[in-house]
Amino acid sequence: MFIGEYEVSMDAKGRVPIPAKFRLNLKSAVITRGLDKSLFVYPKAEWEKIAQKLAALPISDSNSRAFVRLMLAGAFDLEFDKQGRVLIPEYLRQFAALSKKVVVAGLYNRLEVWDQETWENYKEVTEKESTSIAEALGELGV
Repeated sequence: MFIGEYEVSMDAKGRVPIPAKFRLNLKSAVITRGLDKSLFVYPKAEWEKIAQKLAALPISDSNSRAFVRLMLAGAFDLEFDKQGRVLIPEYLRQFAALSKKVVVAGLYNRLEVWDQETWENYKEVTEKESTSIAEALGELGV
């Protein structure tokens, strides 16, 4: 289980240190385009479940095709170096507009990687709307 958020620095080569707390449960991982200008990092076993669900979506539906392309074509196997860093490919760094300051956030079964400024802006808006979000989720039984 991944929880918490950590501010880290990406180096000039695009390497991002993954906090040791997260690396314990992340021996093998996949990174891909996420939502809201973020990147998703899944443990390999979790990624396999997600990929199977995506592959099962109807190819005849244009939204399904677009989302599958976004997630699957953007996927990249991560490897940790001796310092616990991962190299994020340029196309994913551009997608998430990553700068030197990065946030790695734990979201139970995945990590999200955000540009720090984008993350702070996202949190600010979400925190302001937290009451209406909670009410909407309550209607869904959450």
